[in-house]
Amino acid sequence: MNTEHFGRHRRKIMPSALPVHPGVMSDYTALSAYATEKATVLNRHVLGYGDLAESEWAALGLAPPDLETLRGYRLRRIKEQLAAFGLSAAILCDPLNVRYATDATNMQVWSTHNAVRYTFVALEGPVVAFDFHNCEHLNAHNPLVTEIRHGVPWFYFESGPRSAELSQKWADELADLVKAFGGGNHRIALDKCRREGVAALERHGITIHDGEEVMELARAIKCHDEIKAMRRAIAACEAAMREMEEALVPGITEWDLWAYLHAGNIRRGGEWIETHLLSSGPRTNPWFQEASARQINEGELVAFDTDLVGPYGMCCDISRTWLCGDGVPTNEQRALYEMAVDQIETNIQMLAPGRSFRELSHRGKSLPDDCLANRYSVLFHGVGLCDEYPAVPYPADWEAGGYDGVLEAGMVVCVESYAGRHGGYEGVKLEEQLLITDTGSERLSTYPWDARLMGRPR
Repeated sequence: MNTEHFGRHRRKIMPSALPVHPGVMSDYTALSAYATEKATVLNRHVLGYGDLAESEWAALGLAPPDLETLRGYRLRRIKEQLAAFGLSAAILCDPLNVRYATDATNMQVWSTHNAVRYTFVALEGPVVAFDFHNCEHLNAHNPLVTEIRHGVPWFYFESGPRSAELSQKWADELADLVKAFGGGNHRIALDKCRREGVAALERHGITIHDGEEVMELARAIKCHDEIKAMRRAIAACEAAMREMEEALVPGITEWDLWAYLHAGNIRRGGEWIETHLLSSGPRTNPWFQEASARQINEGELVAFDTDLVGPYGMCCDISRTWLCGDGVPTNEQRALYEMAVDQIETNIQMLAPGRSFRELSHRGKSLPDDCLANRYSVLFHGVGLCDEYPAVPYPADWEAGGYDGVLEAGMVVCVESYAGRHGGYEGVKLEEQLLITDTGSERLSTYPWDARLMGRPR
């Protein structure tokens, strides 16, 4: 077992305070320790978010989250769910679950399709993070990560025809951890894994429970510091949205406009955007057209969904529709917009702890018959590090995929609307992000509705 990076051996991290070099003649171990410590104090999660984001947050009075408290809360949430399901450990391969367990990032989008990063969390025992080749230092900032190891790359790109052999090596090492720390309980959670890995674990007598269930339930309830992080992420997202809106002039392409959101997110320490959903004019109906080279014309609607993973890895899932140019909207544009706003505002009033998903679905504000064919996939959904549990569909979709449950204080949910007539010319996409409180809900997204589309002066 590699103990080089055990949390108890790390000194307190001081951002940018570089360690003293031990000398070029030092041995391999001393140089390795120096390299790890240098990389740790310069880790992006230690350096913070820079003057632009921090000044904007200060102006809004948004205090920083306590990251030590946040990390400890998340680890406790995982262990509580393991205990609730009678499991001894979790093996987490989904990059978002790895982030939740370790607060470490590494090529997040790349690792969604190259499964080289994974984390072992014992109910009673260590957190062991496995990372990509020579990337072990990226986990060293979090003292809750007990041990850091080199991951076994058994996806085909790296392992080729040796994939079966290396998947067994991957499973052997993890099975040793289960046997060492499971207390004789070989029931574990596993979130995402190819069938070769599942079979290799099962050959060790390990029984696998759905790790997605465990982690979605763990992630559903946010602590105070996670909400602080989300408030900051949303503020950064909305600052980038303002830059987008200021850039919206007739003749700009959808791609050029969309680039403002990406740039604004990255400049403020954000991470990536999950989709490419921005469209204009006739491309707004039906929904789910991705941004294109099309030029946006005077008087057209422009609709988008941020789907943005911002600072602290928190998802900002906000949708807006704007009117391009200085003119006035058509009656149809106003009617669609008011329809979407009414659906959003009415459904927000339903949000409260104890409200069932079935009730949200069947009693929520719907759309006129001529818009139902184009309805969005859900009325409500959870959000955290990405879109999360729960998902609440329209009543027409309940039998096919709906499931019940209740809202709880600490959940964050998005309220969705897409209003576009079947066979219509344009459509309106709106979405708000809210915190479920002890007594109701609190709106976290603050970007205003489009005044002209609401029938008010600009």
